[in-house]
Amino acid sequence: MMRRFGHIFLITILITSIISATNLPRSRIATQLESTSPSEVMIRATGFGIDKKHRKPKAKTLDKSANNDAKKTAVWFVLFGGSDPLLQTDNEKQAFEKIQEDFFKMDNVRQYISWEADYYDKRLKTDGGKMLKVEKTFKINKSLLEAELVKHSIITKSASISESVGMPTIMVIPETTGDIAPLELLKTDPDIKKGAEVIESYLTAKKYTVIVPEQQQVLQELTATQYALGGATEDYSYLLALSIGSDVYISYNISVESRNIGSSLVKKAIVGCRAYETTTGRLLGTETGYSHERVAPNPVLIEEAMNDAINNVLSRITNYWKSDIKQGIQYKIIVSVSSAFDADQAEEIIFSLSDVFKDVASTLKEITVADYTYDVLLWVKPEQYSTATDIYRAIKRSYRGSGMVKRISISRKLILLSIEEE
Repeated sequence: MMRRFGHIFLITILITSIISATNLPRSRIATQLESTSPSEVMIRATGFGIDKKHRKPKAKTLDKSANNDAKKTAVWFVLFGGSDPLLQTDNEKQAFEKIQEDFFKMDNVRQYISWEADYYDKRLKTDGGKMLKVEKTFKINKSLLEAELVKHSIITKSASISESVGMPTIMVIPETTGDIAPLELLKTDPDIKKGAEVIESYLTAKKYTVIVPEQQQVLQELTATQYALGGATEDYSYLLALSIGSDVYISYNISVESRNIGSSLVKKAIVGCRAYETTTGRLLGTETGYSHERVAPNPVLIEEAMNDAINNVLSRITNYWKSDIKQGIQYKIIVSVSSAFDADQAEEIIFSLSDVFKDVASTLKEITVADYTYDVLLWVKPEQYSTATDIYRAIKRSYRGSGMVKRISISRKLILLSIEEE
């Protein structure tokens, strides 16, 4: 009996604590409809309205309470909900708890709502008329929310990350089957070109460094990279990104469907957008975006669909970058050992290189250890090695194995080396 009483007592305390947290949203039910711009997202949120002052609930009181709760829920969803909330880590969420009561006061919540519908999507009374449930659509200024979190030192300012190790450099390239080079596709297909422009606009608005490769430079470096990587020539997007040293590359595809409705030709754009870590090819995020079906030119539909997809992909890139920079700055090193050495000598050379890399790096990950090829990822402290050349110089000076270290090429985060006979 005492145990049962204890359970009831704890439940009572929990309910009381929830009720006492008067400013927090009650429903926390919402969904993101679309990303309307680099700074705004459209959210459909549910609100629960209650009337604590009157035994018989007043209609106006219920309506105002439900509407305010929907507003709070829309803001809460951007902070905590969906696949890409602003608050990602446990530390960020715990830090927010300290200010959440003041944060969800209506005077504060209103400043993040840039637009709201002038009607409810749904409205119904529940609990015998004591509660009103509504659904309503809002535009939330995500950038303003993010700035407020930075102000309270809850999340890290992008500029702070950039000052310490630099924001990731990103290249945008269309997906291709290999029959045509991506850069040629950008030149000849206006829909593909529009897709790149929309993504690059988003990236620049978010202060990322965007690489727009010039054809001659890319082709020259691509040739050297293909030579170094041997059989990996089928993935154009990966090789292009790797050859110019981007940290992340975004590949995308576009299709526009059309059909006749009466005398009108209506269209709908569908885009697929994927972000990869260049040095490993690891998938960081993938999204599919859709435009509304209507009579409109292709560029308008493509921009709408791409906006729907790219926002979440960029959130995942930022989260990856925050996590990765804790280890330092990442570099990919591929070493080719000359065939003039026999297999045993080549193995000892790779062992010697491994010892050198461990001294240079704060973290080391081996990708490929073959008879004559050594492919690794290094994370180094930026205060110790600020450039790829510094890393190469340290390796060359510290190497004590057979042969000598020679540089094939250094391209931003990609270092190609060889071990040759002296």
